Amino acid sequence: MSELHAITFDLDDTLWDNHGVMLATEQGHYGWLLEELAAWHRARGEATLSLSREEGLADYLERRQALARATPERRGDFTWLRLRALEGQLEAVGLDRSTAILWAAAAMNEFHRLRVQVTPHPEAFDLLETLGRRYHLAAITNGNIHLKRQPLAAYFPVAVAAGELFTPKPDPNAFLNVLERLAVAPSNAMHVGDSWEEDVLPAQRLGMHAVWISGVEDRALPPRVYRIDHVRQLPEVIARLERGVDGA
Repeated sequence: MSELHAITFDLDDTLWDNHGVMLATEQGHYGWLLEELAAWHRARGEATLSLSREEGLADYLERRQALARATPERRGDFTWLRLRALEGQLEAVGLDRSTAILWAAAAMNEFHRLRVQVTPHPEAFDLLETLGRRYHLAAITNGNIHLKRQPLAAYFPVAVAAGELFTPKPDPNAFLNVLERLAVAPSNAMHVGDSWEEDVLPAQRLGMHAVWISGVEDRALPPRVYRIDHVRQLPEVIARLERGVDGA
């Protein structure tokens, strides 16, 4: 068995629970935009825009999805998709182009302020501190969290937002980019993530070990793939690797 030199991590729903954060961020930044726009129009003695939160959010989502279909090379760059969708929506309801660009940018600033308000699993800090003494650590995410502002940033000297590279997972190029920067061969690396399609399969196909965080227990696992319920169990997998026990 190849010696383990590096461990790469997905972030969302791997090192923290992300559903509540994304719901609060989605609702929060859009609500902020509508409230601030309404106050701006009132201060100018102008009628407010005909945007409701529910219908506006639905239109915002449809615009992002349409942009992703029209520009597949940007499908994983969620910040770009959101920014362009907001600009288009604001123009459609009556703002001129330059004003729409300014307000869309302001809304995305609020999005990123809310997006980094994640709470890592309590075990994550000590886990990464301990692993960082023995292995190179890196993060590979499809999310659009500001990597240098997320709470665990100090543990990841190498971190990649795959969508912003135009290579969102499961594209292998994000993994290869990180391994090259770490100067580690795939066979000497492990990737940890919650997605079978975006984390486990691309890593395993490259020859990496892969740890799948999932409650699914009835799926047959290919070679070099391990399943755990929670990231706190990762040291058990590493110990098994060190004993030469493959697969789980």
